[in-house]
Amino acid sequence: MAPHARRKLTVLLALALVFAHLSAACAEEDAPNRSAATLAKEFGDPLTTLPQVSLQNIYTPENFGTQANTNRLLLRPIIPRIPKYSLLPFVQLIRPTLSLVTVPTGRGGNSRTEFGDIQLFDFAVLPWPSKETGLLIGVGPTLNFPTASYKNAGVGAWQAGPAFGTIYKGIPGLLLGCLVQNPISLSYTRSNHPPFSTLLFQPLVLAYVGHGFYVKSADSTWSNSWGDDKSTTIPLSFGVGYVWLREALPPVNLFVSGEWMAYREDARVAPQTSVRFGVTIAFPDWRPWS
Repeated sequence: MAPHARRKLTVLLALALVFAHLSAACAEEDAPNRSAATLAKEFGDPLTTLPQVSLQNIYTPENFGTQANTNRLLLRPIIPRIPKYSLLPFVQLIRPTLSLVTVPTGRGGNSRTEFGDIQLFDFAVLPWPSKETGLLIGVGPTLNFPTASYKNAGVGAWQAGPAFGTIYKGIPGLLLGCLVQNPISLSYTRSNHPPFSTLLFQPLVLAYVGHGFYVKSADSTWSNSWGDDKSTTIPLSFGVGYVWLREALPPVNLFVSGEWMAYREDARVAPQTSVRFGVTIAFPDWRPWS
């Protein structure tokens, strides 16, 4: 890895450590006893009110359209706010995503590592239907900030659009749902950038199998770009995870998943196969209403 890439990786990892340290400082010593099955659902639920921070690495050894290997390192906290502390009369979920990406510089094997765009969604979790039904619905805006330090490391546009999420927890040990986002390009970082916007659909299926282990198909995001630069991609994923419970310490979620591109149309460069490793630390006592 080049020196500038190592420096950027160090910065992102430092941010993850700082966030984890501050969150742990806000948590009480004695965490309530929560089952691994319940926590497995909360770790996989984008509408969860469980404060957490996730660090994921997605390595792609094979891509369509280039011979280069690519990589994405993501730092993603979930910050819940209750109505007392929220701008809205609903539970509010804020999820920013910071990234460090290795992207191809052409069709050959060359690549470079740069900071990517910052994505953010801000969901309001609706109070209906009731919690007893096991169904949760969230709506809000999704935003993209063109912070990439290299043109191929981001979309090159300021984006804003609607987002929708729904989760069903009514079946013991099973989590079903989806996350839908449609960031719409409002302005571009280059005058010759072709207009485009993208519909993103992420299906979520997670099943707890016992002893802290679960299986899931929840990491793939299907995309359909509309505008001048149209393309469609439908990847499929499968993974396993483990919820690690430790007395008087925050619970930890460890997971690995593989992804394969099942369908691609008009996407010049796209991942063919990928492997994702991740660790998530949760802070149950950072919920002042729990």
